[in-house]
Amino acid sequence: MASGGYRNGTQKVQALRTSSSFKSKLPPSVSSNGRRSSTIDAVYGRVRVAVRLRPRNAEELAADADFADCVELQPELKRLKLRKNNWDSDTYEFDEVFTEFASQKRVYEVVAKPVVESVLDGYNGTVMAYGQTGTGKTYTLGRLGDEDVSARGIMVRSMEDILANICLETDSVSVSYLQLYMETIQDLLNPANDNIPIVEDQKTGDVSLPGATIVEVRDQQSFLELLRVGEAHRYAANTKLNTESSRSHAILLVQIKRSVAGREADFSAETDHSSHLTINYKPPMLRKGKLVLVDLAGSERVNKSGSEGHMLEEAKSINLSLSALGKCINALAENSAHVPVRDSKLTRLLKDSFGGTSRTSLVITVGPSPRHRAETASTILFGQRAMKVENMLKIKEEFDYKSLSKRLEVQVDKLIAENERQQKAFETEVERIRLEAQNHVIEAERNYAEALKEEKMKCQMEYMDSIKKLEEKWSLNQQKPTNNARTDGTSITEEVSELKMLLQNEMQTRKAAEEEIYKLKDQLHMLTKPGSAGGNSDILNLQSMLEEEIRQKKRLEEEVIVLRSQFSQLTMEAGQRTSYLDRSRNGTGLPGLDSLSPLRNLHCKDATNGERSSITNLHEQVGLHKILSLLESEDATVRIHAVKVVANLAAEEANQEKIVEAGGLNSLLMLLGNSVDETIRRIAAGAIANLAMSEANQELIMTQGGIALLAVTAADAEDPQTLRMVAGAIANLCGNDKLQTRLRSEGGIKALLGMVRCRHPDVLSQVARGIANFAKCESRASAQGQKAGRSSLIEDGALTWIVQNSNNEASMIRRHVELALCHLAQHEVNAKDMISGGALWELIRISRDCSRDDIRSLARRTLTSSLTFQAEMRRLRIEL
Repeated sequence: MASGGYRNGTQKVQALRTSSSFKSKLPPSVSSNGRRSSTIDAVYGRVRVAVRLRPRNAEELAADADFADCVELQPELKRLKLRKNNWDSDTYEFDEVFTEFASQKRVYEVVAKPVVESVLDGYNGTVMAYGQTGTGKTYTLGRLGDEDVSARGIMVRSMEDILANICLETDSVSVSYLQLYMETIQDLLNPANDNIPIVEDQKTGDVSLPGATIVEVRDQQSFLELLRVGEAHRYAANTKLNTESSRSHAILLVQIKRSVAGREADFSAETDHSSHLTINYKPPMLRKGKLVLVDLAGSERVNKSGSEGHMLEEAKSINLSLSALGKCINALAENSAHVPVRDSKLTRLLKDSFGGTSRTSLVITVGPSPRHRAETASTILFGQRAMKVENMLKIKEEFDYKSLSKRLEVQVDKLIAENERQQKAFETEVERIRLEAQNHVIEAERNYAEALKEEKMKCQMEYMDSIKKLEEKWSLNQQKPTNNARTDGTSITEEVSELKMLLQNEMQTRKAAEEEIYKLKDQLHMLTKPGSAGGNSDILNLQSMLEEEIRQKKRLEEEVIVLRSQFSQLTMEAGQRTSYLDRSRNGTGLPGLDSLSPLRNLHCKDATNGERSSITNLHEQVGLHKILSLLESEDATVRIHAVKVVANLAAEEANQEKIVEAGGLNSLLMLLGNSVDETIRRIAAGAIANLAMSEANQELIMTQGGIALLAVTAADAEDPQTLRMVAGAIANLCGNDKLQTRLRSEGGIKALLGMVRCRHPDVLSQVARGIANFAKCESRASAQGQKAGRSSLIEDGALTWIVQNSNNEASMIRRHVELALCHLAQHEVNAKDMISGGALWELIRISRDCSRDDIRSLARRTLTSSLTFQAEMRRLRIEL
């Protein structure tokens, strides 16, 4: 008999295999005009079948040592030879042939990955393992890979690919894990749910399990936990063929919902040319794919497995369901008019996988033992028949109305909130304009009263000057003839009459202006009432008119005051001259002249009473409590001068204790936290920095929440001098060993590092000083055994900035940074981070080139005492 003959229509299978492979992609549904069709197109594709050979186990190595394997694989030709005897064999071809050495990854990429990709595109997909018990079905499909990552099965790898290719914000993945045991569908995630019905849609024919537990998966770890829970509840038993023989069919259902990105935008772009003002509310498309992973229980012969009692009933149920599946495969392969799908619940569940709309891949597992040649031949023939089954693949898309509704609700909420904000802003603006106009009116009235008072005083002074001038004129007029005096009196009387008329005209003008102002006030009051008509433009016009009227009123008042003064002066002068002329005729003098003599000696007193005392002795003359009370003055200028005095006093160590005892520290902290004046904040921060030079004051600053206020100021301030003062205060606190933990926990270190954004040399110098102080305290605590673990500076990300500025051009910055590097390097646990961050090179440079001998020797000692640094320098072949 000729060996190597083909059976079961191998040439036909070859033609089918060459037409498409496992790695073929499903073509997209595209219509002739280039746009995706609105209907769901179909793509035909047959079931792909791969065969996997299990290596011999220990029992087979002992029992079949003298016998050759019944299976010979030719993977390069995708062929399998099944030996009949020593000289004859049957040859079969499959879509893929895996030897016993094939890796789990390769099996997944060839068999299951194309199916997973189709499911992500919106198709249904099925991956199933079929074979004799003990041939590796569960290993191929459901291996978790806890001990060996490379041993992960198709279930685990499929979920990894799915999670890597979806967006969890818009897409969703949910799983159900079931088992078919004794023709009963049971929930492996909820064992109490042990009889789940199968429901078929009469229109579409889709199969659903309404009672199954559905769990949404967000990450791989939670999926692995679900698989472990399911495997713990799955039925298994020990038989002669397999120590852990599955007694049920395991089914993992994975539902994927993906939003079709860009489709709605494309549709809108095509229709925009017809209407630019129409808003497109077309709902987004949603693709639904279902992946079914089936780990079938192994077919077995009772005389070989040794099943008895209940296990015998289990074996019968398994064989009946597999037999029903085989009948369906045969009917589909032969294009029979009747397919007995309803003979078993297994065939009903897999209705869509064979002859339906699902893309299906089948892995048949066989063993090499010649003792099980009949079971191996049955498995191979099952795979050959399955290769003839064709499915009609359909993509599943639908409109996501829920997403559209949610999006529109969010948009409506945003518009409502925006409308409320605009309404509130409008009301606030109207109120602001009303208050501003009211303040302007009050200010104008106050200015008018002050100007009137000043003019009154001015008139009194001018009146006194006029008296003096009249006395002088009187003395001169005594020497003039009487007729000249009468002529002068007549001219003065005419001038007085003319001034009276001008004064009356000005008073009438002033009265008309006042009436106009009151009228404008009433109009403004009506416009600023809630609910009054009018807008911002009317209010602004009225406001400008009111200001113009106020200026005109002020100008008229000044002219009236001047005219009144001139009128009073001329009236008095005329009266004096008339009286003089009358009395000169009678030979009497002017009475009351002697009473005016005290006015000639009127003069102003000097406002200053001596030189101002120095700031050093100011608190002794005025009192420290009085100075501190001025810090709470409402006048900003007073507060600025007061805080300057306190800052200067705090610069002297002798005054610091007095300031703290008098409550000065608390007042400075309140100013720093509450004041919006940048000058006050800068001077207050400087005063706190001066007080922070004392160790006793440092603890008080921390107790009163000073570090939190300094951190807030550091985040808000933009002025380099303010940041310099704040950085100086924090730098002083960094030098206290007792405050290290609180300083970091309350945000002091992060605030110090955040101020490097300023880039001002003075600010960077204080930041570097603070880092050096903190590193020195940490080094001291590590040497005393009070601190373990990495430096807090390294954990907060300060190492990068330290390395970058270790060779800064500014000597003060460079010196502090070099000291900080040396102190950090003294703790061995920081060595690895410093090497990876490039600090080793800077330490070597410091040990060689630093201008200060003490820092250079400290860096050298640190490098020579560290085993980690020594090992790295030996590796790099660097010598000190």
